[in-house]
Amino acid sequence: MRYDTEHKQKTRELVLQAAARAIRSDGPDRVGVAGVMAEAGLTHGGFYAHFKSKDELVAAAIGQMFEQARARLEHETADRDPAEGLAAYVDFYLSKKHRDARGFGCPMAALASDVPRLSGPAREQFALGVQHSTAGLAGQLALLGHAEPEAGARSMIAELIGALSLARIEQDAKRSDAILAASRAQLKQRFGMKASQR
Repeated sequence: MRYDTEHKQKTRELVLQAAARAIRSDGPDRVGVAGVMAEAGLTHGGFYAHFKSKDELVAAAIGQMFEQARARLEHETADRDPAEGLAAYVDFYLSKKHRDARGFGCPMAALASDVPRLSGPAREQFALGVQHSTAGLAGQLALLGHAEPEAGARSMIAELIGALSLARIEQDAKRSDAILAASRAQLKQRFGMKASQR
């Protein structure tokens, strides 16, 4: 029985990973259950052993995306002083690699315009994820000594999402790179970050 429970959990994780990639790349409205299951290497019929509906899958995938985003912030800031850790996170977030990997990365940049049309549970997962992301950045800003870390974190998130989105829209590679570079520099200057050591 233990094997069955572990196997079911691993299978669910495979489905969530496939769904998260598809949702980020194509948008939640264009994601189909059959396609997600095929991407996960599973049959369509097995879907309902894990989820009651596509809406439940989307909500769970959004939750997983934010968990991955939290882990990325922790990875970049672990064992570093707050200024260097935040700089490393900004460098990752506003990197060419993140810009070009639409199937991975920040769910806020990928889904912000889709959220109002999603189901209530999916919107709740997204809102909760934004709150946790804001709290994570606010914690780092508080360690840096910022007087209003939560307001600063909201402002930082807005610029990160905006710059990444504009860089993804821009078709000229040099202009896209320039958007990323300018926002990296401005954020580091505004929030008193050090250049990362990577």
